[in-house]
Amino acid sequence: MVVANPIAEIYNFREASPDLATSGQPQEDQLAAIAAAGYEVVINLALHDDPRYSLKDEAASVAKLGLKYIHIPVAFGNPTESDLVSFFDAMMSNRHCRVWVHCAANKRVTAFLGLYLCMREGWAPEPAFALQRDIWQPDEIWSRFIAAQLAKANGTDPRQP
Repeated sequence: MVVANPIAEIYNFREASPDLATSGQPQEDQLAAIAAAGYEVVINLALHDDPRYSLKDEAASVAKLGLKYIHIPVAFGNPTESDLVSFFDAMMSNRHCRVWVHCAANKRVTAFLGLYLCMREGWAPEPAFALQRDIWQPDEIWSRFIAAQLAKANGTDPRQP
């Protein structure tokens, strides 16, 4: 009998590397599977204001499992540079840990992760945004946000004098 991998059942789960996974919102029992799989940090980019896409008290649930919880609430219709910097800081401060990053559907995460890989790890955009392309095609808001952040990082931001 083959036993299914419980983390593979999490909505839009993707393994970015052996120490980094991304997904949509895990359920309570799936958080336990994340802990059992050896992840040490959970970073949540979703808001806590919609019970369809969030747990009642994810911070407490994660803490009970002995994991570190970082919440960076990114409004889907209004991602900000401040949100991105907070994400970069969380990734950098936990770079020696096994990290699970999620939002409601793995859209915010794959966009922010692509930017992180380009802007902090020096990746080319094509491989950096591979997970994003596998999950979704960014809308106009996200396309503009991503392009502006990449342009600013490359010193080509048209808003700069």
